[in-house]
Amino acid sequence: MVDADGIVALVPHEHGLVALRDVEGVTPVRYDPDGELPEEAAAAQVLVPPFLATSAAVALTEKLPELKLVQLLTAGAEAWVGRLPDGVALSDCRGAHGGATAEWILATLLAVYRHLPRFVHAQAEGRWDYHQTEELAGKRILIVGAGDVAENTVARLTPFGARATLVGRRARDGVHGIDELYDLLPDHDACVVIVPLTDATRGLIGKRFLAAMPDGSVLVNAARGPVADTDALAAALATGRIRAVVDVTDPEPLPSGHPLWSVPGLLLTPHVGGSVPLATERAFRVAAEQIAAFAAGKRPPNLVEDGY
Repeated sequence: MVDADGIVALVPHEHGLVALRDVEGVTPVRYDPDGELPEEAAAAQVLVPPFLATSAAVALTEKLPELKLVQLLTAGAEAWVGRLPDGVALSDCRGAHGGATAEWILATLLAVYRHLPRFVHAQAEGRWDYHQTEELAGKRILIVGAGDVAENTVARLTPFGARATLVGRRARDGVHGIDELYDLLPDHDACVVIVPLTDATRGLIGKRFLAAMPDGSVLVNAARGPVADTDALAAALATGRIRAVVDVTDPEPLPSGHPLWSVPGLLLTPHVGGSVPLATERAFRVAAEQIAAFAAGKRPPNLVEDGY
């Protein structure tokens, strides 16, 4: 897997050079994702795509004859799964963005329950809109997805007096199985969805899911846009029965004139849950750990697809 001179790892910017410069057996080389590849690319065994790289970046793998590992800077890997050449492994960046995303989840739940969007509109109109709001304390929060983001979300919800219930692919200690989802939804004030986009989760937030949510409850989609059936979500919100917060949409970016821009009860942000100043530094810290394991002849801990 690793020759006597070590391996070449292509990185998209300066952060990668800094993060990998002290990793034994690895020579980081910067490349321009939109330009010509450097001559070292012919020997590169590791490719780090840009942050939030689209499926178009997959084409780079066809230009790297020695490629053995694609190391992502995001936890989402849907653009890459099943699309890499034989013998090429895929590793994600699980653990890098959980804190920032959980902070966004907490912030938006607080915004909804304390009616901050309504107060912002009132301020813009010069109206003193005094009224009683809701509160996060005592709310029952169902979290669909039981990984790093979920753990960080629970840690932030607990001091506010909210009670969290976790749902994962399979039942285990402290986590309900996905087969229990529709029994759990009616008993919770909010549902936070933070699952990866797979064939099994595409369209998960559909008519049945939304119908099972109780009146006045809040949906938070911090996963991927296609995890929700957009038409079903828009229709449910139009009734005024439930509310929602989404950081992701389908399509994305959301085009002008789309119903989600004006549907009632929706707080929408433009995929910024993990977009904070230290996001890249944290991502490369995790990426460096994965690449170091690869360079040492080990399996990267965040392996998504095994190309070995």
